Amino acid sequence: MSDNFEQARQFFVQGLAHYQAGRFEEAERDFAASLALLPGRPSTLTNLGAARLKLGKFQEAADLLEEALAQEPDNAEALGHRATALAELGQQEQALACVERALAVNPGLAPAWTLRGSLLKDLGRPDEAAAAYEQAIARGADPELNRYYLAALRGGEVPQAPPRQYVESLFDGYADGFEEHLVEVLNYRAPKVLVDELRRMQRRFDCALDLGCGTGLCGVLLRPLARSLHGVDLSGNMVERAAARGVYDALAQADVAQYLADTQQSYDLVLAADVFIYLGALEAVFAGVARVMRPGGVFCFSVEACDEGPDFALRPSLRYAHSSGYIRKLAEQYGFEIGATAGHSIREDQGIPIPGLFAWLIRR
Repeated sequence: MSDNFEQARQFFVQGLAHYQAGRFEEAERDFAASLALLPGRPSTLTNLGAARLKLGKFQEAADLLEEALAQEPDNAEALGHRATALAELGQQEQALACVERALAVNPGLAPAWTLRGSLLKDLGRPDEAAAAYEQAIARGADPELNRYYLAALRGGEVPQAPPRQYVESLFDGYADGFEEHLVEVLNYRAPKVLVDELRRMQRRFDCALDLGCGTGLCGVLLRPLARSLHGVDLSGNMVERAAARGVYDALAQADVAQYLADTQQSYDLVLAADVFIYLGALEAVFAGVARVMRPGGVFCFSVEACDEGPDFALRPSLRYAHSSGYIRKLAEQYGFEIGATAGHSIREDQGIPIPGLFAWLIRR
């Protein structure tokens, strides 16, 4: 028994080191080995659940954390992790109950306040959500991220862009079911609308760039139109799935504006389908596209449409919407002519079509 205990302890310590270094698969392996030697230990169950949560194994994580909580009902760490797992499984009410139990045990858990805010927002309780985000900031949670959430709820001064870690983690975690959710649940149409118009132009492009390529939905449609096709996305998981499609000649994991500022490649087609909803201010992107685009090249994209007035607005969905006046202003400022525009639904949100503006600009 003492040998088992020592070996289990070693696996547990190794698992903690892996987890803290972000090596979640290795952490899962070592925590599972520790648990096999000493079954039922709440600390091991909690940490294995946390590792599986990071790996996107939400139901497995929730089950492990429930087992830990059966022994330690006031384990705030396990409660917080289980709330996150339940939220990822779409069980918002249960997740909220869990996170509130965690905060009753330890009100200083700053990430739990952020989670509480997001759950309350999703449940249609915006005032309580805003108060939770304010508590999160007061307790030491990431101020940039929580102020971004607050701006989406309350308006006022709109951030120029979302926090990078928000977008990166959103799409890293979203990569597995990304296409099915977009196409089957949200009735996503942006790539087809953009590429159908390109086909009507009856042009073949020498080198095309898919900005914010995701898993490569646009790449499949673009491939027949381009001799060479490149893609760039902030999410490493998205880039990995795009590579598996085999339609891109080159892929990069990078911020799209930074890529456009740094690359030595030139393009005669740049496409961005449903990307600018995560960017806000578009000056840097337009400047970058103008820098890399050959005269006569096409820059086409979709945006969520908002009323004329502000250049762009941050919506409670945490997505940006842009005005047609802002797009016209940027086109003129950065040397593009407007070849065509169209209004179409981009996707649906809870069954409601989201109005979009599509634009095909020509580089002067």
